Amino acid sequence: MYLLGYDCGTSSIKATLLDAESGAVIASATCPATEMPIDAPRSGWAQQEPKLWWDNLKAATAQLLSAAAIDVADIKAIGITYQMHGLVCLDRSGQVIRPSIIWCDSRAVQIGQNATDALGAQRCLEHLLNYPGNFTASKLRWVKDNEPDNFNRIHKIMLPGDWVAMKLTGTAATTESGLSEMILWDFKNGRPADFLMAHYGFDTDLLPEIVPTFGVQGHLTATAAAELGLAEGTPVAYRAGDQPNNALSLNVLNPGEVAATAGTSGVVYGISEQPAYDAKSRVNSFLHVNNTPQTPRSGVLLCVNGTGRLNSWLKHNLNVGDYPDMNAQAAAVPVGADGLVVLPYGNGAERTLENRNIGAAVCNLDLNTHHIGHILRAGQEGIVFALNYGLDIMRSMGIDIHTVRAGKANMFLSPLFAQTFATLTGASVELYNTDGSQGACRGAGLGAGLYKTPQEAFSTLTKLETLQPRTDELAACRDAYNRWLNALHACVGATA
Repeated sequence: MYLLGYDCGTSSIKATLLDAESGAVIASATCPATEMPIDAPRSGWAQQEPKLWWDNLKAATAQLLSAAAIDVADIKAIGITYQMHGLVCLDRSGQVIRPSIIWCDSRAVQIGQNATDALGAQRCLEHLLNYPGNFTASKLRWVKDNEPDNFNRIHKIMLPGDWVAMKLTGTAATTESGLSEMILWDFKNGRPADFLMAHYGFDTDLLPEIVPTFGVQGHLTATAAAELGLAEGTPVAYRAGDQPNNALSLNVLNPGEVAATAGTSGVVYGISEQPAYDAKSRVNSFLHVNNTPQTPRSGVLLCVNGTGRLNSWLKHNLNVGDYPDMNAQAAAVPVGADGLVVLPYGNGAERTLENRNIGAAVCNLDLNTHHIGHILRAGQEGIVFALNYGLDIMRSMGIDIHTVRAGKANMFLSPLFAQTFATLTGASVELYNTDGSQGACRGAGLGAGLYKTPQEAFSTLTKLETLQPRTDELAACRDAYNRWLNALHACVGATA
């Protein structure tokens, strides 16, 4: 008996087949072999064609099934996790109207700010736990203002994962958690945010049906089954945004538990049982996957857009070898990179910087001292420093950061990165043998009733390593962080 999980990310689509009983990964595949392109027709814009996601999902499924050599009838449920905050617009025939405006696109920043000013900051925070900001709802208003012909054709809007689920099941739907990602969920009244929809001039009929995060949300259609080589009627039983799902994959479900990930973007995600918000909306709160009226659960999310994106840029533009080579070169340089500072931005407007897009920067470069290794170390340290800057905001909201769980993947594959994170934040960092696609598998098992409880679903989750803060490096790490803060404040001041 198997579970199939799809992680529909910005860079790639990963498919994993999990043995439901043992928790063993039977096979996995990632497509494309490089990275999916992001279309940026203007500075600060970021779009992708949904067809790109489907084509790579089909390719990953084919590779997975070839490697696994199983009877597809033994796949009992499918789960989906996806890049958050994107906008997919469909016409009445279910066709995509325009490229998806994805999470790191900055074009709607001013629209969100105007909505906050018009509706009142406190009203937004009390009802939405966020400012409308540069999220899905504001992106839709951008389409209304700038592409009226496209807007008038829209029958339904959805998130990237909702679109993938529709391709699988033929049903247009979203979840309450998904609506909160769009900033279209009214936390105070427990319903879609009608007041924001009205302010933006949207008909509530644009929203698709709401289905539970866990539960049978539809079944694989004959068309989708034929395209994927799977069994018609297989239930799709779970969907969630990538960061709530990352927390699920690490069994982070209750107050006081914290998850982290460092892929294209870097995220720290802490669970709260009380509605929590930052007065400047620099970190954001969403409904967590296990939220119910009886046991409220919100995820407070800190995001740094330019995490793995920075590391990828360094790899592809500096001719420094593969990622293990980069980690080795960085580790040969002392803590603090001999004064070199990298600000890891440049991938769209940053929420922790109040939606400013200040660009990436290299500061204090000494042509007589610094070499490639310094840039690589300062890049990894700069990402940690940017995350810690956001963690200070979360701490001010009452989120405890004592133990952080992460999958041993992406930037957490770098011992330098993981250790620097532990030392500067003062947290124990626990690394596990899981990723988003495995989380989607276990979520599907819960949704289909194959697991009765989360404890059963995660009984086979294995902790690989624990990193404790290093007291011998703490002083140097703090000095480097203070230099980084000075560089950040100078850049923010210059762009204000």
